[in-house]
Amino acid sequence: MNKLAVYAVSSHNSQGRRIHEGLPAGRSEFQRDRDRIIHSAAFRRLEYKTQVFVNHEGDLFRTRLTHSLEVAQIGRSIARNLCLNEDLVEAISLAHDLGHTPFGHAGQEALNDCMRDYGGFEHNLQSLRVVDVLEERYAAFDGLNLCYETREGILKHVAKKNTEKLGELGERFLQHKRPSLEAQLANFSDEIAYNNHDVDDGLRSGLITLNQMEQVSIFSRHLTQVKNNYSTLSERRMVYETVRSMINTLVTDLTQQSTLNIKNASIDSLAAVRSAPPLIGFSSQIKKEQQELKKFLHDNLYRHFRVARMSNKARHTIQRLFAAFSSEIQLLPAEYQKKFDQEGHQVIADYIAGMTDRYAIKEYQRLFTIAEN
Repeated sequence: MNKLAVYAVSSHNSQGRRIHEGLPAGRSEFQRDRDRIIHSAAFRRLEYKTQVFVNHEGDLFRTRLTHSLEVAQIGRSIARNLCLNEDLVEAISLAHDLGHTPFGHAGQEALNDCMRDYGGFEHNLQSLRVVDVLEERYAAFDGLNLCYETREGILKHVAKKNTEKLGELGERFLQHKRPSLEAQLANFSDEIAYNNHDVDDGLRSGLITLNQMEQVSIFSRHLTQVKNNYSTLSERRMVYETVRSMINTLVTDLTQQSTLNIKNASIDSLAAVRSAPPLIGFSSQIKKEQQELKKFLHDNLYRHFRVARMSNKARHTIQRLFAAFSSEIQLLPAEYQKKFDQEGHQVIADYIAGMTDRYAIKEYQRLFTIAEN
């Protein structure tokens, strides 16, 4: 790791863990966090949780696992350029989707609707719940006992009604303070990864076309450069090269603009970061182009009728599972039944949110289908 900037998070200025532990041997506190996340059951389940396409639709589409790895790679590269804590950025990046439901955003929206009378459902808050409570690996504590700064980065936003329940993590929102630069960076790395890789997956699936993408300025500009430099490339390789070039432009712009923002704000400590406006960000031109790309994906990919049909099935699956478990607690596995008296419907949300796409489909079949001999 490069020498850290004075405003970066380090093991020395960290607010530490909720339960004190001795110093790790041969690694930093945030390397320990990263390692615990990678070894968690929730992280392994990301392999079978969807991004846009449901898991069984194809082996080459992104899953939550491959997406998280891509976010971590982008985040580490930018963190190195900004002299920030790479290990912290990586830990946040790898953990940021641990609380996501099966079936992507459709599953999250459905579970939030089901939980409306019981406090709602937020995937960021659920990711924090996974690392604070639900993982059961260690003898001395529930959860992973991660450092404050890792947990802060995982909880990038939260509904106001839940803020006061979060103790020290909630204080930042109540006081309108900013998270660390590492947390801000992980958030932007997520945006860079999912926008560009949804373009790749959307083109691969045939749900959007190259002709459509040529109407999007940032894609069109980079595609033209690729065609000028590599006129004989196949379309598939041309798409790869265009997406790669777009990511490089975004990483470069974010690095340069964030460096300028930090300099202009005269940031000289982690405390100054927390009191300043957001400092990690794109230039105005790139921000505009990113917004155009996001709108295009929303209108043409996420709302495509084939995606809408799958999303409708996903919502139906989540809603029926929730209704069945709510009406008959004995349908839950024994360990969840034991917790229901203390935690109520949150236990059902925990169980459903922890499912992979294919497990949710199988659980639906087990509950509602009578198999023939």
